[in-house]
Amino acid sequence: MRDDTGKDKGKETGRRARRALAAAAALMLAGLVVAPVAVAVAPDGPARSAPRGGLLSVTPVADRDARQVRAFLTERDVDADVVRYGVRAYRLTYRTVDPHGAPTTATGLLTLPAGGPHRLDLVSDTHGTMVDRDYAPSASEDFGRIPSYLNASAGRAVAAPDYLGLGEGPGPHPYMDTASSVTASLDMLRAARTAADRLGRPLTGDLYVTGFSQGGQVAMALGKALDRGADRHFRLRALAPVSGPYDLEGQEMPALFDGRVNHVSGVLYTAYWLVAQNRLHPLYKDPSEAFRAPYASRVERLLDGGHEQEEVVRGLAPSVRKLLTPVFHERLRHPSGAVLDAMRAADHTCDWKPEVPVRLYAAAGDTDVPLANTRTCARTLAGQGARVRVVDQGAVDHFGLVVVSAPQVVRFFDGVRR
Repeated sequence: MRDDTGKDKGKETGRRARRALAAAAALMLAGLVVAPVAVAVAPDGPARSAPRGGLLSVTPVADRDARQVRAFLTERDVDADVVRYGVRAYRLTYRTVDPHGAPTTATGLLTLPAGGPHRLDLVSDTHGTMVDRDYAPSASEDFGRIPSYLNASAGRAVAAPDYLGLGEGPGPHPYMDTASSVTASLDMLRAARTAADRLGRPLTGDLYVTGFSQGGQVAMALGKALDRGADRHFRLRALAPVSGPYDLEGQEMPALFDGRVNHVSGVLYTAYWLVAQNRLHPLYKDPSEAFRAPYASRVERLLDGGHEQEEVVRGLAPSVRKLLTPVFHERLRHPSGAVLDAMRAADHTCDWKPEVPVRLYAAAGDTDVPLANTRTCARTLAGQGARVRVVDQGAVDHFGLVVVSAPQVVRFFDGVRR
């Protein structure tokens, strides 16, 4: 479910990208000529009454010509043949709601092509698992921006929500809470519509939806919400999720225990999921009920949004069995009660009939989100009468999957538009 790690090559490339960004950020931002089109609104001002998706601020964060976009992609082994334009990217701050329906704010990345048609189609790109709020699309020019730069350089606007509690959004991230991920993503689309209009690049209303890992599941759920009339302004045109954990109960959780998910990822996902879900569903009263010592005393602090993933992994156990108490290990293997309710709250994103072209990208070599998740989703969609194509990328790992699939998604969207 993560997009900020993979094999050693992916980790090291990510570190290099972050170091390069830190060195270049001041120069890049100094060269921007577009000023923010709005300023932050004080909590006791008009923001309190702003509607969901209300735009609070727009801040330029990147301005790259086509050559620089190609370099960004090729440095990460991504096929850059689809690049036609440069890109301009902006951090949006907007109004949304938290998992309990209370007003809050969130941030996200709007990326526009520097050229192309005046009116733009829109792509929604939802990112994978990340524990560090500063790694979110609007905050870091790293792997999370690959789909945004690819799609924008091909001539479409891209809205990439940070989700709640990541980027500059307040509070903790409610990891794998599908409902709030969808509201944050939907409200990001609304904010993007306003911002694009103010920036002189109005949107057509046609929407293409993609996402990777955790974001693949969010993309499917967002498509379902739009199909059911969540916002009639946006016309869903195509759906292309990549390796989403669509079936926690039937596939992803069992894979933690049968060897299909690697130990490092399994530990990270399990800890993150339990800590985040416990804030929404009372899974445990004290971390020591779920986590063994010494991890119980540090797990919630490590997963507070302020630690890099490498630090989190170093602070946790080498396997799920060694992370969890025997009682909680069995509760996850044989879920019931609140644990099962939490799993099922994230499932059922594929039980609808899309009336648009659907491609599900996955890989037999993925040991983070096993291919069976995608197979289950495809069968469920087909059972509703949908026409779905599964693209199995073969032996690539989880991170390699997005590298291979992202350019293919752009070409798929190009074909649908024609």
